Order: sequence, then structure tokens, then C-alpha cells
Amino acid sequence: MKGEEGHPAAPHVHANDTWVGHDTGRNDSHYRLDHAWEHGHFPGEIGRSHVWRLAGGGPGRFWFGGFYFSVAPYDVGFCSDWDWASDSIVIYDDPDHVGWYLAYNVRLGTYVHVEYLGA
Repeated sequence: MKGEEGHPAAPHVHANDTWVGHDTGRNDSHYRLDHAWEHGHFPGEIGRSHVWRLAGGGPGRFWFGGFYFSVAPYDVGFCSDWDWASDSIVIYDDPDHVGWYLAYNVRLGTYVHVEYLGA
């Protein structure tokens, strides 16, 4: 995804709640998991009413509130500017890709696909 002037190159959300960059459909091979929900479903709060603060790690394994996640390999380049020790994120169900969640970075307005790794 190529960014325009003042427009993030990463998947992002516009002020009118339009999710940009999440339009590849259910059969996108970048988000296929051999074992969806291998570590169970995320038991924490999801959606805009609950904001989590990242507490460490990086794209391969990060955590907050005692829960662990990993960024989809295809999305790692989209989160290079995340502060893994303090950014606030919101977790959403991914309606298109089984086994994935969307982690929205409140500070940047961008998001990536993440897999729940357990508590």
C-alpha cells in the first residue's frame, strides 16, 4: 500500500471509521492459518470501548495485560513505528480472516493483523 502525502502507507482508519487496506477478501493467502485459534480465543475486552497499553516485545511476540500476540508476517512492515513498550491499542475481531484479530494503534491510526498466542 503506497502512502500519499499526509496519508499513512500502512493500513489505517479514517476519521469517519472507514478501514483502509482491509479489502483483500476472505481468501487472502497472506492471512491463512493452518490451525486457526491454535491458542484459543482472546478472552480480554475487544472493541473501541477498551484500550490496552503495550507492555513490551515486538512484532514477533508482544504483550499487554498478561496476554500475548504476534503480528502477521505480511504486516510486520506496517508496524515498524509502533512503540512496543507504551503505545495504546484496541483489539477487534477480524471479520474476514479466521484466526486473526486486528490491532489498531491509537497514536498512529494504523492497524495490523495479529494472532492471539495465549496468556
